[in-house]
Formats: sequence, structure tokens, C-alpha cells
Amino acid sequence: MAEAFRGGSGVTDLFVTGPARTRHRDLVTAIAGAGIEVHVVSGEIMSELAQTVTPQGLLAVCGFVDVDLAAVTEPAPSLVALLANVRDPGNAGTVLRTADAAGASAVVFADASVDPYNGKCVRASAGSLFHVPVVAGASLDEAVAAMRQAGLRIVAADGRAERTLDDPEVQARLGEPTAWMFGNEAWGLPPGLVALADEPVAVPVYGKAESLNLAAAAAVCLYASARAQRVQSVIRRGDYE
Repeated sequence: MAEAFRGGSGVTDLFVTGPARTRHRDLVTAIAGAGIEVHVVSGEIMSELAQTVTPQGLLAVCGFVDVDLAAVTEPAPSLVALLANVRDPGNAGTVLRTADAAGASAVVFADASVDPYNGKCVRASAGSLFHVPVVAGASLDEAVAAMRQAGLRIVAADGRAERTLDDPEVQARLGEPTAWMFGNEAWGLPPGLVALADEPVAVPVYGKAESLNLAAAAAVCLYASARAQRVQSVIRRGDYE
């Protein structure tokens, strides 16, 4: 809620229960002071509006925040997450949150991926929907072409790939501007989509688990690139001992 308001996402109305208004007095006062309509509602109405079992008592009506591809490729980004047919809203929102934490420049919801405005996706993003530029509804072909034209390498996170993040050649390229492609929770990336990438890379599994779920794998991949890019940035500045 606070992220939406502070992020300038066009909050037009606020619905709040009496107890929540008391708990969040400063925030509600700031929103009302900005000329935004505040509606006090009962807990029953809030449950219907929020469509969740335990609503927090605050619900804002906001404008759309997604942007087109051109907005995230000029200037050229350094790290982007491409979601291809990611349909679970909890996973998608968590990847968005992780991309935000890793310092990614954008998240693209491509092909048949879930709507980034799905309530569960918004909640799972924990406010990151209002921090990171989001592209909604682009085709993966279009997104890949735009990223490649902007100078990014396209890396497919594919558990079947021969090379893993531990491979020295993969490690050597992690610091380059990169768009990570992540696939569906159940079947990953089909060969046709993997073929769009410059390289498929697997997250190594050292124990007995069959695989990692989408959100966990995305976290490993995005942070591997983010760390390598930060190290290279420090070296370029000469800001090291």
C-alpha cells in the first residue's frame, strides 16, 4: 500500500476498515491529504473487495504501471527477467520481488504468463510491482529481439542444459548484460523457446532434490548475474584494494 502511494502509481481511492485506519493513521492521513478519496468500510466488505482470507484492512485502487518494451531498452538495461508462460501468480510475483532485490532493470511477462495485476501476484511481489518496470503481454520473440538489439545476452534457465552456473565459461560471461529467460513451473522451457536464447544454463543441484522450483531457480540465476555485474563495476571504477 505504502509502496503504491509513494511510487506515484496513480492511487485514486483507498478503502480502509476502522481498525486498520487506527493502525495506519499516518499513512491514511497522508493519502487523504494528497486529495485521494478514503472510504471506511466494514470487515465483511473488505473481505469481498480484497478476495483474500485475512485482508490487512487497507485496499487501494491504482492505475496501471506496466510499460512497453521500448521503455525498458532505452537506455540499455543490464539485467532483465523474461517470464515465458509462467502461470502461477505466487511464483510470478516472487520472481518480480527477487528481480527487484537483485537490482534488475525490468521484468517481462511474455506469452501466456499470468497477468501481473492478478491479486496474488501483486501480493507476492510485496510492493516490487511499483519499483521495477514491468512489461505485460509481449511475445517472447519480440522481447528477445528487443533485448538482443539492446546488447543483452539471452540466457535460458533450463534444467536440461549441459552447462551449469558452475561452468567456468558460464562464470566468465555472468557479468555481461543479460536477460534471463524463465519458463513454466511444470514443464520449464520447451526446446523451441530455448532455441531463442544464446545459451541454455542449468542451476546445479548438489543434493538429492530433483529440481528447484521456478522462484528459487530465478533467485539463484538473477543473483549470480547481479553479483558478477557488481564485481565488474567495482573493478572498472578501480574501487578495490
